[in-house]
Amino acid sequence: MAAPTTPPPRTGPVVVQALRKKHCAECRSGPVALLVLEEGAPRCLDCADLGHLVFLPRGDTALTRRAREESALSAVVVRFNRRRSRYERQGVLVEDAALARAEERCLADAEARRRRRLRDARRREAEDVRFTDAFAAEIRRLFPACPVERAREIATHASLRGSGRVGRSAAGRALTQVAVTSAVIASVRHVNTPYDQLLMTGVPRHEARRRIAGVVETTLREWRRGVG
Repeated sequence: MAAPTTPPPRTGPVVVQALRKKHCAECRSGPVALLVLEEGAPRCLDCADLGHLVFLPRGDTALTRRAREESALSAVVVRFNRRRSRYERQGVLVEDAALARAEERCLADAEARRRRRLRDARRREAEDVRFTDAFAAEIRRLFPACPVERAREIATHASLRGSGRVGRSAAGRALTQVAVTSAVIASVRHVNTPYDQLLMTGVPRHEARRRIAGVVETTLREWRRGVG
């Protein structure tokens, strides 16, 4: 299907990406990749007084918006889509200096976002430290004989952000006794018993847990009583 003689009206000049080889009706140069249709006749950018503009492809909405704001003269670039029978925007033509200013504004925003991400990361890190401290303190309250370093190790492991472990669950964040005890049991199971080795030798999980249950209970009882 052939493209219409003129594209649909838009605010400001409209430049067309030519689908076929066309020559400027005024200076006869060509074929031209970008043209302006004036009364149905193609004009090159120079003849249309747009030759000093630079092309900014679509894709970065903020940069495009700011480049048009900074540019005294700009033009929309369109191309006819035969399959859809319509013109589609490909980008804009703006002044070179305006594009440079727009890029500086976007870079400034990117730097501001970077600084905000750093602030947010530091805030989350501080929150994580406070939460881990509270989790370790609760372990020590429930299990007074649990070594301080071991309690800290359990709390750090259980409360790792994004891990999906018990410390990051709603119950864990609330420091419920069930959640804290579950974290301690998991640590004892993996560190103080041959549980992992049993799994590696093919022992089913429930059977492996049954075999090491006595060691787990003994350890928890000692840590609760303050023995050892």
